[in-house]
Amino acid sequence: MMMMNARVHQAGRRLGQAALAAAATLSAQAALAVNDLPGGPAVNQINLHPPVTQIAASQMWLHNFMLVICLVIFFAVFGVMFYSIFKHRKSKGAVSATFHESVAVEIAWTVVPFVIVILMALPATKVVVAMKDTTNADLTIKATGYQWKWGYDYLKGEGEGIGFLATLDAAQREMSDSGKPDLNTDNYLLKVDNPLVVPVNKKVRIITTANDVIHAWMVPAFGVKQDAIPGFVRDTWFKAEKVGDYYGQCAELCGKEHAYMPIHVKVVSAEDYSKWVDGKKKEMAAKADDPSKVWELSPLMARGEKVYAANCAVCHKPDGKGAGPIKALDGSPIVQSDDKSKQIHIVLNGANNGAMPSWKALGDTDIAAVITYTKNSWSNKTGQLVQPAEIQAERK
Repeated sequence: MMMMNARVHQAGRRLGQAALAAAATLSAQAALAVNDLPGGPAVNQINLHPPVTQIAASQMWLHNFMLVICLVIFFAVFGVMFYSIFKHRKSKGAVSATFHESVAVEIAWTVVPFVIVILMALPATKVVVAMKDTTNADLTIKATGYQWKWGYDYLKGEGEGIGFLATLDAAQREMSDSGKPDLNTDNYLLKVDNPLVVPVNKKVRIITTANDVIHAWMVPAFGVKQDAIPGFVRDTWFKAEKVGDYYGQCAELCGKEHAYMPIHVKVVSAEDYSKWVDGKKKEMAAKADDPSKVWELSPLMARGEKVYAANCAVCHKPDGKGAGPIKALDGSPIVQSDDKSKQIHIVLNGANNGAMPSWKALGDTDIAAVITYTKNSWSNKTGQLVQPAEIQAERK
């Protein structure tokens, strides 16, 4: 009996320890839980994003309006059906009516659905037409989808001439690759190195296209989703009415890195936007290298290593070995060839139907540096240099 009591006591102690461990785990998970991201997704979100444009507000109203109509139809149809089943059940002595047609019923079930469709179509058409009206824009920006990042070019309006690439934040990508994300990061896989900056209360036209496969530019808080298709130009627009950071993602399955194409739009005041434009243009001017400058191998290699890590390593791997359909650069006949124009042409124009994207968005010096880096890294000890002037000549 004493032995049995001891076993019961020991089992109870183990259960208590297990309960404490479970409570500690839940407490830790609660402490690490993410919060709502303003301008982005919310925890356990079941509704549309809070709108910050008139289009998004109209879409939300239209969604709720359609939902009310559907609920009314649902309860009306099923209410009549269940009432009829209950009221005219056989146990109450109900007898089936015998008739072949009813003009009134025929008219009713033709007119009523027609009226409902018209009530739904009129506001929907109004919203769709407004969504497509990209005229009289204050700012025009081209968004180009790449595997897997976004390129932005300011084509018209204040900031004209600015262009840059927006890539997933390197620290967040590293967390994802390691399988150890920081659970306290509310904007996990939504942070980029260069967000798109626009002024508040200004109509911004977004022209979408793609360099390789179909992508889609989507920011839910703006009520915007537009496919970016290679060889085609599509457009959409938004007019943000509130300063803040707003997030979206590529909404078209575009390959294995599809989850790593976030969109971050920073809406700022008109004054802050003008300051950003001035700073960006000064930054671009500082980075604009003289294409006639003749570089030596060591500094060109150092620069090329940074360009490779930021743009090429995700596909070709840091060791240049490639993976799957991505060809290896280490030992590549094209990279090792004395005819440098072959590799220059591929980097500038892409290859394999977009599997290798065009990198024309990069500057001449950056392209010359990254090609030089690949020609002199790993087993590719060619000793060859590519100068910016050679890239400039190939562009022509």
